[in-house]
Amino acid sequence: MIYFDDVTVTYSEAPEPALRHVNLTIQEGELALLVGRTGSGKSTLLRAINGLVPHFTGGLLEGRVTVAGRDTRTHPPRELADVVGMVPQDPMSGFVTDTVEEELAYGMEALGIDPQTMRRRVEDTLDLLGLVEIRDRALLTLSGGQRQRTAIGAVLTTNPSVLVLDEPTSALDPGAAEEVLAAIQRLVFDLGLTVLMAEHRLERVVQYADHVVAIETDGTVIHGRPDAVLAEAPVAPPVIELGRRLGLSPLPLSVRDARRETAQWRHALLDLGAPPPAAAHETSSATPIVADVANLSVLYGNFAAVADLTLRVRRGEIVALMGRNGAGKSTLLNTMVGVQKADRGRIGVGAELADPYGMQGQELLKHVGLVPQEAGDMLYAQTVEAECAAADHDAHATPGTTRALLESFAPGIDDQTHPRDLSEGQRLSLVLAIVLTARPPLVLLDEPTRGLDYPGKANFTRVLQQLADDGHAIMLATHDVELVATTAHRVVIIADGELVADGPTEEVVVSSPMFAPQISKVMRPLPYLTVDEAVAGISGVQQ
Repeated sequence: MIYFDDVTVTYSEAPEPALRHVNLTIQEGELALLVGRTGSGKSTLLRAINGLVPHFTGGLLEGRVTVAGRDTRTHPPRELADVVGMVPQDPMSGFVTDTVEEELAYGMEALGIDPQTMRRRVEDTLDLLGLVEIRDRALLTLSGGQRQRTAIGAVLTTNPSVLVLDEPTSALDPGAAEEVLAAIQRLVFDLGLTVLMAEHRLERVVQYADHVVAIETDGTVIHGRPDAVLAEAPVAPPVIELGRRLGLSPLPLSVRDARRETAQWRHALLDLGAPPPAAAHETSSATPIVADVANLSVLYGNFAAVADLTLRVRRGEIVALMGRNGAGKSTLLNTMVGVQKADRGRIGVGAELADPYGMQGQELLKHVGLVPQEAGDMLYAQTVEAECAAADHDAHATPGTTRALLESFAPGIDDQTHPRDLSEGQRLSLVLAIVLTARPPLVLLDEPTRGLDYPGKANFTRVLQQLADDGHAIMLATHDVELVATTAHRVVIIADGELVADGPTEEVVVSSPMFAPQISKVMRPLPYLTVDEAVAGISGVQQ
């Protein structure tokens, strides 16, 4: 179905090829998972399948890519639209109409499909993806999972043979991610579609894959059975990493597989009395409060995005804010940084617990800083050097302060690099350095690991721990349960704008099946959240 024959892609002015001598076959009806480090060339490979590379992006494509017998060198994207359906990372960026049903019909209208066929396909797709009840809903009112399923449906109605998905679950809460993955499985098993999916959060999807394609940092590719490829791949989810470190063969791909393989050690640990993991972080009541939210309500018309919420954060704490898409996490952060006005209750931030609403620029940054979900939106200069210099000037900091912070977070970045050419992790580090130059006691982060691979998240975890040790309070809204397991001291869960749980990470996430990390599921009922904790415990009974 999809064939790469000795494909090399080199962009103009790039020192090295993005893809190098790729030979790859993806058979009809397969679900193939594309993995690799951030910036390794995953998006280039995906775009080569529907002809965006090189017809839209430019650059030189050597070799041949064929899809359903069509050569992408001679067939531009418009001539592949009936064969390949592509869903971008942000589904809203691809929507062109106002409602779900209109969006499902639009692609067929562009292809000139007759109205009777269009009507039948729309109804079939609504049923297949569970969208019947929201067919008349405005796209702007949909949850993340509903938007992603609508985007898949919009390309599915054109009756493609191949579906290409770029990080379909990256912005979704665990429940919505399961909805989308269930829909994708139905397409593969019931309709025989060929699906190629790029994803960083492999713990969600690897157990469903027939085929894994791993891109190395030099642009070469290895591919094959999931367990064989992930044994040596540059990235791996926690359950695979646990199998690697324990020497399990074959490697477990799911929580169920891992529980079976580790059963004897779990039972031995339970019999002996499991050694507890490292002591949990404790914050003294004498530690200064830098965020005081009291009976906060934020209304959109008659809808309460945040409802009577009370919360305190102290210096040195890393607090994870979790909940379903639309629960009110971003609204809470925006209100804490003064972007949104509180309708009821009060907010105090910083050492003086000042009201952030109405504060501007550097005055606000003395109390609180926000790194938004799209960190790149805060970058406007032409080079990294210029961004750092502007941050020093705005914060009245010693020249070189921002650059030194950036070097500690992400070493080796060239000063003359354009910020848009940085990887997701580097861009996040640059924005974090800019915010921290003003030394705000409270730092808010909205989905900071979206687009980061596992090594990138490990480095980001180190940065957050360093900030907490330096006395900053960190509050991050995230769906990334693995990040929470390794990073957060405390977890706050909100639903429909209301606080429903607040406590130490090891208590809150283990008690919630939706927000529990992989290792806690594998090692249950033992009190381990991370690979390091599980390996340390098991090593004691292996000897």
